[in-house]
Amino acid sequence: MNTEIDLARRKALKAGGGIGLFALFGALGLLRPGMAFADWNKTAFSAKTMDEALTAMGVATPENNAVFIQLTVPEIAENGAIVPVKVASTLLNVEQISILVDKNPNVLAANFIFPAGTESMVTTRVKMGQTCNVVALVKADGKFYRTSKEVKVTAGGCGG
Repeated sequence: MNTEIDLARRKALKAGGGIGLFALFGALGLLRPGMAFADWNKTAFSAKTMDEALTAMGVATPENNAVFIQLTVPEIAENGAIVPVKVASTLLNVEQISILVDKNPNVLAANFIFPAGTESMVTTRVKMGQTCNVVALVKADGKFYRTSKEVKVTAGGCGG
């Protein structure tokens, strides 16, 4: 019986501590509504082609730049449902990193907005339905730069 009470007490203390910490951060101004919720560009994420996605994101013509953008993807993805992608950039003042997959039903796979002073590197996994190019799009100082690599998919991930 005592172990059941101890477990219930531990859970209550853990929950209360988390709520207290959350309230403290809010009182100190460390949490703001804009930090908790990301902006979602519905038009860009619904785009069916690369041109539609780029237009929805406000990109005219991104400059090819494999020197300052490192895109790490596997040459062959054995499972298209979980393709690891890493994008890092040495460009200064990076504002945004986006990952696009050109033959997916929805081209824009991920979009990350960076506060000033943040290290410009993301790692995630994307779904790929078939062999195609993965594009890393980086916005720095108001300009867009891109690089891409082809990934061969052996088992589809987007309904495949």
